[in-house]
Amino acid sequence: MRRAYRYRIYPDPEQKNQFAKTFGCCRFIYNRMLSDKKDWYEKHHEMLRTTPAQYKKEYEWLKSANKKSSTF
Repeated sequence: MRRAYRYRIYPDPEQKNQFAKTFGCCRFIYNRMLSDKKDWYEKHHEMLRTTPAQYKKEYEWLKSANKKSSTF
């Protein structure tokens, strides 16, 4: 027999802010990497191999979403 569990979290305002930053950075990095890969493929006809860590040098604000808060 299979069972499923549902959970709901109630984050405080600081945690909500941290979630928003994290999800925003994830969305940005996904779209940026996708765009770069498409552009690279159109120009060179080969796959571009990048990682999200490579973008942290160019976009310093991406590092802030990665830091752990003292409330977690």
